Amino acid sequence: MKYYSLNHNAPKVSFQEAVIQGLATDKGLYFPESITPLDPSFFDKIESLSHEEIAYEAIKQFVGDEIPADKLKEIIAETLVFDFPVVKVEGGIYSLELFHGPTMAFKDVGARFMSRCLGYFNKDKKDAKNTVLVATSGDTGGAVASGFLGVDGVDVVILYPSGKVSDIQEKQLTTLGQNIKALEVDGVFDDCQDMVKKAFLDETLAHKNLTSANSINIARWLPQMFYFFFAYKALKSQNKPLVFSCPSGNFGNICAGIMAKKLGLPIEHFVASTNVNDTVPRFLENGKYDPKPSKATISNAMDVGNPSNFIRIQELYNNDLKAFEKDFSSYSYTDEETLVALKKIYNTDGYIAEPHGAVGYLGLKKELEKHPNAIGIFLETAHPIKFLDVVEPALGITLPIPAQIESVINEEKVSVKIKSYEELKIFLG
Repeated sequence: MKYYSLNHNAPKVSFQEAVIQGLATDKGLYFPESITPLDPSFFDKIESLSHEEIAYEAIKQFVGDEIPADKLKEIIAETLVFDFPVVKVEGGIYSLELFHGPTMAFKDVGARFMSRCLGYFNKDKKDAKNTVLVATSGDTGGAVASGFLGVDGVDVVILYPSGKVSDIQEKQLTTLGQNIKALEVDGVFDDCQDMVKKAFLDETLAHKNLTSANSINIARWLPQMFYFFFAYKALKSQNKPLVFSCPSGNFGNICAGIMAKKLGLPIEHFVASTNVNDTVPRFLENGKYDPKPSKATISNAMDVGNPSNFIRIQELYNNDLKAFEKDFSSYSYTDEETLVALKKIYNTDGYIAEPHGAVGYLGLKKELEKHPNAIGIFLETAHPIKFLDVVEPALGITLPIPAQIESVINEEKVSVKIKSYEELKIFLG
């Protein structure tokens, strides 16, 4: 499998090169040269397959022969060490819980998969070092820190916006030590992401062998297809169309869902549910892609003004807006609407959501008005404990502390404060 740049001004590369480089030399995101749908018999028998078997079939064409089949299966087994329950919330609406991993966020899957791929590629390079440089608006940092902790030949540098991630999210990315370093940026997530992209293209940093573990990296992005297959497996017996609503920030998750559909997974419709950072909903209304600076919200992992992965979604539809709109809707919600939804879900259904899931629920409810015979699934992308300062007062409850959080909550935060790209460059050396 070869990958090309979506800016179309860089050489095609292998899976390994795309993983290690992260971003193409022309600043473009990598995209697979071909997408071959799975045999229909795969979906006929999906209930009888394990999660590991499903994941292997979904991703093997994108890895090709660069990782042997037995090793790829081992990487997948080490990635999928937790559950992905589909929980009924109310009639015809389910939550796909993606927070049962080590950092209690959906990004554990992509981070674990990518770290093990990179470890495999470095196995024979005794003196080689890669530096994983990543920007986070919330959960990416903790997932990457956990996924790469102690991986030989890899240093991790995480940039996060000061004061704009939750306390628990901050602890997860600033307390592990070893090969993990946290940079606290005076700015917003988009500033962090811009610094990362600039560093990739800085030839004076070539000796650092920089790569990214944001969803711009194909090894972080592609494994996110797995969840959609697992949800279909769980709900297939109901024999109804499926509508998925993804809380969307950088649009990696929903883009992976569309990839799953291109592989043949029967999905009726996708909803990209956003907070007030509404670049994509506005695009669908007026046809103009007009990114604006991000605004801080209670669903902070979606505080992204210029979502990187939207260009991949456009490529999946050959920039055909009509075909895209047939499969895809996007709606925006305020913090006030999000809090109302949190309370409604809890008071009516007894289900404890968190702000991102609540935004997903709102978008799903709206879209299901157009699909009355469908089953709706909204993605719960992080455990409510990570947003206890929002969830507890909103619902009037006290959340128990899960073991994964207990292990870091009392650890000492260690971070380096920076304000500019020059300071990042000095830090990287």
